[in-house]
Amino acid sequence: MNAALDPSSMESAPKDDNMEIAIPPSVGLRMEADDPANPQNFTLQRKVYASSVATVFAFAVAFGITSLTVGIQGVMQEFSVSMTVATLGLSLYLLGVAFAPITTPHLSEKFGRSPIYLVSLPLFALFTLGAGYSQSFGSLAVCRFFAGFFGGPCLVLIEGTFADVWSARLTVTYYSFLSLASYIGAGCAPLILGYTVSAENWRWTQHVTCIISVGAYLLGIGVPETYPREILRSRARHGGHEINLAEAESGVTLGEMAQTTLLTPLVMAFSEPVVILVTLSLSLNFAVLFQWAGLAFIAAIVGALASAVTSSLIESITNRRSGCSYTTSMAPIEYRLIPAMVGSVGMVGSLFWIGFTATPSFHYLVPITGTGAYVWSSMSVLTGLVSYIFDAYPAKGTLSALTLMATTRIIFAAWLPLVIIQMIMGLQGKWAYSVFGFIAIAMMGVPVMLFLFGAGLRARSRHSAPKLTNGKHALDGHVDQEMQMGNVHQRR
Repeated sequence: MNAALDPSSMESAPKDDNMEIAIPPSVGLRMEADDPANPQNFTLQRKVYASSVATVFAFAVAFGITSLTVGIQGVMQEFSVSMTVATLGLSLYLLGVAFAPITTPHLSEKFGRSPIYLVSLPLFALFTLGAGYSQSFGSLAVCRFFAGFFGGPCLVLIEGTFADVWSARLTVTYYSFLSLASYIGAGCAPLILGYTVSAENWRWTQHVTCIISVGAYLLGIGVPETYPREILRSRARHGGHEINLAEAESGVTLGEMAQTTLLTPLVMAFSEPVVILVTLSLSLNFAVLFQWAGLAFIAAIVGALASAVTSSLIESITNRRSGCSYTTSMAPIEYRLIPAMVGSVGMVGSLFWIGFTATPSFHYLVPITGTGAYVWSSMSVLTGLVSYIFDAYPAKGTLSALTLMATTRIIFAAWLPLVIIQMIMGLQGKWAYSVFGFIAIAMMGVPVMLFLFGAGLRARSRHSAPKLTNGKHALDGHVDQEMQMGNVHQRR
């Protein structure tokens, strides 16, 4: 999920302190490492504000994902539809979000980040409001789809914003904390709205989501632009200078854009072993994530918080033990897989834990605690694998890989709720979750394989570049990509 220029085509000033990389004069505009406008040089307060705005915007959209699940019985009764049909309110929302990884990189390159934030969320709120006032299920389904479609960029842009303002050496740390916006947003909706629906009706699930969106928007009105290329363009416009940046590798024409975020991801889905393995693993991970209910969401929030803390600690320890300097190098990117290796083992255990203890013979807190363990494991796997892909390829390849990964896992998450109910009823909860447990066993070796053989696989890839295979050079590639496109972490 990103937009980026090929590091081999030009060299630009890095985002991190005290580093200089020469660029040819033909580029015309350059953001120096010590430039006050460089997002990496924002004051701590400004960095925190930009990150907070991105977080609350993503929280509001994630809140909307699970909001309708609380009132699904009311939807069934009012519109006389089955549980499976009513569940389309969740699935269509996610399908709308699935377009965001494809379109947002190009919008971000064209307009920067802040305008997209400030246009996307109001449109999301309007369709959410429409869903709350729908008088037919068809109207509700359409509004939910477009709420996801227009809210999706907020879930995408948060990664780019964090990549703009925080150091590449803290990739695992900042990704684990930005992920909290989605995990906690989705977890809080059922907790908050459960009381609202019991006092009012299902329509208030959408009204409350809209109210939260308005509050987030008021907080974010002053959000600064953090996309380096847009900052340079704005500086040139205001100074009356010619804008002479190299063309974005995300594409300039519609054909080039489609090549980067549609055609190349499809090719990678069948030809790139690293991307195939990560996509399969994360699809399972993300799909099961939305299948909890009731008090299990409290455990999910606790699990997400625990994952953010443990992943950050692991990165801190590996950075110290690898002897990397804060200003000149970072640990080999394979070390980012350690949280995923730990989490993949936890996913297997927690799925069987939930499946075999969600019965009257066990206290209800036992499977709920298992839910917390699953979410901790799930988020650790997500953090490790996505952080690894951030720098596994040059910028253009990374964009295509992240687009494929994000779109696939969202579509899979949209599909699973439509079949999980029948699975649980047909197989009983014990064996339904065990099916996912057995799949998780097969996926458990993915981060280990990438840790041991990922560098070799990437070296043989047509999308690869030699300089992304070790600590010092990986840092250079990460810096170069982020400065030229403003983000390779989405770099949306």
